[in-house]
Amino acid sequence: MSAIAHADAPAATLWNRTAGQLAQLYARGEATPEQALAAVLERLDAVNPRLNAVIALDLEGALAAAAASTRRWRAGTPLSPLDGIPVSVKDNILQAGLPATWGSRLYREFVPERDETPVARLRAGGAVLFGKTNVPEFTLQGYTDNLVFGPTRNPYDVALTPGGSSGGAVAAVAAGIGPLALGTDGGGSIRRPASHTGLVGFKPSRGLVPRAHGFPTILHDFEVAGPLARDVSDVVRMLRVIADDFAPTVLHRPLAILFAPTFAAAPVDPEIAASVAEAAGRFAALGHRVEVADPFLMAEPMLEIWPVVSQTALAWLMQGHPGFEHAISPSLLEMAAQGAARPATDYLGALNAIAAMGQDSAGLFETFDLILTPSAAALPWPATEPYPARIAGQAVGPRGHAVFTPFANVLGLPAVSLPARPSARGLPIGVQLVGAPRADALVLAAAAQYEAAGELDVPPS
Repeated sequence: MSAIAHADAPAATLWNRTAGQLAQLYARGEATPEQALAAVLERLDAVNPRLNAVIALDLEGALAAAAASTRRWRAGTPLSPLDGIPVSVKDNILQAGLPATWGSRLYREFVPERDETPVARLRAGGAVLFGKTNVPEFTLQGYTDNLVFGPTRNPYDVALTPGGSSGGAVAAVAAGIGPLALGTDGGGSIRRPASHTGLVGFKPSRGLVPRAHGFPTILHDFEVAGPLARDVSDVVRMLRVIADDFAPTVLHRPLAILFAPTFAAAPVDPEIAASVAEAAGRFAALGHRVEVADPFLMAEPMLEIWPVVSQTALAWLMQGHPGFEHAISPSLLEMAAQGAARPATDYLGALNAIAAMGQDSAGLFETFDLILTPSAAALPWPATEPYPARIAGQAVGPRGHAVFTPFANVLGLPAVSLPARPSARGLPIGVQLVGAPRADALVLAAAAQYEAAGELDVPPS
């Protein structure tokens, strides 16, 4: 239960229902999309001033979409599993008519005229797109703060960050500002924030969710769009609308799961380590074969790959913005300078290292169905600090908290973060499942089985 929930906990209302629950209410005539939107907007007014999760609203468009959806439900003709469901969109994803700042003063006045592909599919499916959520500048950091809108805060403790870069998205869903959010994940930007806010966050396989008409690609082909939700079934519900050729499934056999408590010698918060070990035990109790990998070294090249790709990408992007030095934050300015100083051979070396990792992972998935890890190495830290400086008593750098997620991006693998047992003070903890390329349905089937097997820490209500 979060500080937000303690301050505002009324009787159950439409704002804290899942998308699946809302759809059932619509079908039975017990609620309408217009009523659901009104409840979400009322909740936004109550909690967003403290969280700074939603940074732009399309009230006119949302009201019109909700009214149209109400008419369809009354006629028994919903367009999709998301018809009438309030959905927020991350600020680095283009939505026609709303600002898309990418968290930067360089794009402060940019308002796209066309939806990016996943947004267009949500709109065509009748989803009620009500607003944009906050991000760090250029979505390149693991917390959410920028010079345009300021920091986003965690509903479980407003002194802390919800992580990043989908920090506004997770803060909104966790606090009841819509049951679903569309986010992006280039190195863990869906999964780690989900772990910090008690949500389910899914990074699809590369290419499963098509993207076009968006911002320039700066993280090679690592970044994908995907759902953030309060349960696995809502993740599936969104994928059925935005993905190509996605068919959910259920498990019919025991799985072979490789449990990596850490990568190489990376420090992990002791409470996270204990909670994730319990989650591994739950999978074993469900009849799956769980084998511990200690040490797990396959992802070690990420330590060198990630800075090369992110720094050079930002340097390339800044070439199109004369005078950017006076507009972007000091930390991003330093990153761009580091990227500009790198030779092209560094980038080629990173791509070759990725290819070698791909060969290793192919062999691994011949033996195992899934890899199980913590979603993040650290619990949430102060909201205006870019990263925790120490984990488990050891000094760490900017990516110390983020060691477990990027390998799935560079290899194009599906991965999900699920809530595990929270910390002693009630802060959320996430466990990550990673599957082979295009094994999205298997990953989510395992996630659904895990979710159903025991009572999980639920989002604020």
